[in-house]
Amino acid sequence: MSSYVSFENVSKVYQSGDVSLSALRDVSFTIDAGEVCVIVGHSGAGKTTLLNILGGMDTLTSGRVVMGDKEISSFNKNELTAFRRTDIGFVFQFYNLIPNLTALENVEIVTQMIKNPLPAKEVLASVGLSERAHHFPSQLSGGEQQRVAIARALAKNPKMLLCDEPTGALDYETGRQILKLLQDQSRKNGMLVVIVTHNSALTAMADRVIKVRSGTVVYVRKNEQVLPIEEIEW
Repeated sequence: MSSYVSFENVSKVYQSGDVSLSALRDVSFTIDAGEVCVIVGHSGAGKTTLLNILGGMDTLTSGRVVMGDKEISSFNKNELTAFRRTDIGFVFQFYNLIPNLTALENVEIVTQMIKNPLPAKEVLASVGLSERAHHFPSQLSGGEQQRVAIARALAKNPKMLLCDEPTGALDYETGRQILKLLQDQSRKNGMLVVIVTHNSALTAMADRVIKVRSGTVVYVRKNEQVLPIEEIEW
């Protein structure tokens, strides 16, 4: 299987007046298509910067990022916008749903912006929310809202799903359900799923683990045995 994502000697320096802050230093790794990849590290380790560069939300200072046949690091602003819109699904800690739209409408709004979306109703069904399609976010639990957010990301039929602390606002059991959903979606659709977390227990669910500390990659490892979420405790 060929590498689908390649980070090559990536550095990111934020400039604030005379002060330079190095968020990433000489980061290199690859991820294969269809994998669940967990990027783990403490707060401030550089995980989110890494995710933002991967998703085209931030640019790098030096190095190269390639995804499929696209060199993302060479894109201009318009190309980055198109890349984010068509190739990447985002799931954040907070659900960012539009409060005056129903669950179904929150998913449909994304499908109107791109060429080959998946049918919104089908995607909602795949995350177990057919019965809640016509409810507004305020009528849904936190876990249901996060499932709508995942459905919205999946409906774009993206090449990669990026999840930044996707269970951070959820209780333990609900968090497990969300992670199982992400793991299942990857297995079922062959989608590359990247999960950023500070919770090292979650590394057991991953095909590939990238450990980040102080803006550098400490190690990259492939799990010989990937555990289903049901078997992981934290």
